[in-house]
Amino acid sequence: MTKHIGIVAGSSEGAALCYRTICLEAPAVMGEHNHPEITMHCVPMAEHMRHIVHNEWQASAELLLASAHKVAQAGADFAICPDNTYHQAIDLIRSRSPIPWLHIAEAVAEEADRLGYARLGILGTKYLMEGPVYRAVLSVPRAVATGSDRHPIFSLTIPDQEDRERINEIIFKELVKGIFTEDSRLYLNEVAGKLKERGCDAVVLGCTELPLIVRPDDTPLPTLDSTRLLARAALRKASE
Repeated sequence: MTKHIGIVAGSSEGAALCYRTICLEAPAVMGEHNHPEITMHCVPMAEHMRHIVHNEWQASAELLLASAHKVAQAGADFAICPDNTYHQAIDLIRSRSPIPWLHIAEAVAEEADRLGYARLGILGTKYLMEGPVYRAVLSVPRAVATGSDRHPIFSLTIPDQEDRERINEIIFKELVKGIFTEDSRLYLNEVAGKLKERGCDAVVLGCTELPLIVRPDDTPLPTLDSTRLLARAALRKASE
């Protein structure tokens, strides 16, 4: 028996990549054509964004809580949210959630520690880059989920303000709409190069659409794909 995964979706592109990753990688663990039960619920992105742009995280959190109740009612044992920015609101409703949540930054932290990265550049929406989602998890001592007694602390670097604004525009004007241009891909590579010059040894793709445009094979830094890492964490949790 596997656990039932509840996906609380943000953008369609990010949620689709997360769902697809679970379904494509599950057969290696569970057998041909097999994957855990999955239920997805999505409040329109506009409902979240009208709160996020005004820093109204509690209101956004209530939307996430409503989604958690819906996937729980459908039988989900735990929830994931393939939207990095929304995670700023998740901690506000954890104690009232009918089911537990996996945290996307925890999945990234475990992989970064496994691969030995310590100085991480963060790419994402301006709300994500400037907010506490990754800083709260990666820049404080934490016990590794595998049971190790080590407590890694990662140093975090974000792009300068001009680059943050441009990345934010690319995400909301292009990526969430399924638009992936070569100019934007090259620009994101350029920003990753700047982070490398500032001492980073890996870059977190902290927007769930970024893995759809940033190619690990030609990016100046090794990439940590938050979307697929969350999907894999959910698959492991479901298979326990």
